[in-house]
Amino acid sequence: MEVNQLLHRALGLEFLSVDEGLHLWEHATTAQLMYVANSLRQHHVPNNTVTWIIDRNSNTTNVCIANCKFCNFFRKPGHEEAYITTIEQYKQKIEETFKYGGNQLLLQGGHHPDLGLAYYCQLFSELKRLYPELKLHALGPPEIAHITKLEQSTHTEVLAALKEAGLDSLPGAGAEILSDRVRRLISKGKCGGQEWLDVMRAAHQLDITTSATMMFGHVETDRERFEHLVSLREVQSEKPSHAKGFLAFIPWPFQDEDTLLKRLKRARNTVTSDEYIRMIAMSRIMLPNVINIQASWLTVGKQVAQVCLHAGANDFGSIMIEENVVSAAGAAFRFTADGIQQAIRDAGFSPQLRTQQYEYRELPPNIIQQQLDTATMIVD
Repeated sequence: MEVNQLLHRALGLEFLSVDEGLHLWEHATTAQLMYVANSLRQHHVPNNTVTWIIDRNSNTTNVCIANCKFCNFFRKPGHEEAYITTIEQYKQKIEETFKYGGNQLLLQGGHHPDLGLAYYCQLFSELKRLYPELKLHALGPPEIAHITKLEQSTHTEVLAALKEAGLDSLPGAGAEILSDRVRRLISKGKCGGQEWLDVMRAAHQLDITTSATMMFGHVETDRERFEHLVSLREVQSEKPSHAKGFLAFIPWPFQDEDTLLKRLKRARNTVTSDEYIRMIAMSRIMLPNVINIQASWLTVGKQVAQVCLHAGANDFGSIMIEENVVSAAGAAFRFTADGIQQAIRDAGFSPQLRTQQYEYRELPPNIIQQQLDTATMIVD
C-alpha cells in the first residue's frame, strides 16, 4: 500500500478498509492527514462555520448494574448515594437551561434494574407536557438494550414507544470500542458491540436521528479502533434514504482519574495531543458518509480542540451546563457561551449556534445581551 494513493482515494470519498486505515495511521504524517481531512471537511461543510450547541447533560439516575471499570459516576442499587431524579428537580434544571439559552436536555443514566419502559415513557411524556418546546436527546444504545431485556421486547418496539412519548434523538453513548474483547474487559455488563449497532439500525429505521462516539486510549488495539469506525460506516450506509442516521461522530480519549481500570493498573490515558488530532483526521477520512465530526474540548481542552478544526472537525460540541460522568473521571475543562464562540473565532472560524439536528439557531437574546455587556465593560 502507498500512502499517497490511499489519501487520493480518501479524497474521492472512497471507503477505505480497516487495513488501509491502519496503514495510513502508521505511515502518514500528521500534516498529510490534517490536509486531507480538512479538504473532506470542506466538501461536507463548505464554509468557514463551526457549530456549537447549548444543552444540559442531566442524569435520570446514578444507579447502575453494568459495573463499567472506567466509570466513577455509578452507584450500586441500595447505595446511600443512589438517586432517581424527580420531576421537581427536572423542572429546576430545564428552566435553568432555558435561562441560559438552551432548548435541549441530554438525558442519560445508569442501568437501573427497576426502571423499565413505562417509567421512561411516563417521564418523557411528562417533560414534554410541561415543556413542549424542550428537545430530548436521551438514553443511548446500552440503555435501550437494558430496557429491552427488562421488557422482554425488541429494540424497535422500545424505541417506537419512546419516540411516541417524546424522544427526539438518540445519543451515541456507550459505544466505547465496539469490540467484544474490549467490552468484556472494561464494560462487561453493557450490551455487546453488535447489539449497540443493532439498536442504531433500529433507530434509523424509525427515522430517529442518532450520533456515534468512540472512547479510545485504554485497552484497545489500533486495529480495533479502525474496526469500530468501519462498523459505524457500514450501519450508516444501511440507513433508509429518509433517515439522517448518524448526524455526527465524536471521539474522545479515556479519562482515567480514580477509575478502577487505572487503580488495577490495567489501563491509563496515554493519548497525546498529536494522537488525538490524528484520530480526528482519521475519523473524517474513514467516515465519508458522516457529515459532522465533533472535537471533544471537554476531554482535550481548548487549544487541542482548536487545532482539530483544521484537521477535519466542524463542530465544537456543547457548553455543557451540567455534565457528571466524564467529569467524574478527570475531565475538568469548561466553557461559557461567550468562551466557546471566542475559541472558535480565535481558531479562524465563525461560530454558529445549532440544534441537535444541526439546524442553525439564532443566538438567544440573553446571550446577545451578555456579550454586549462584556463588550461595554472592555471598552469602558
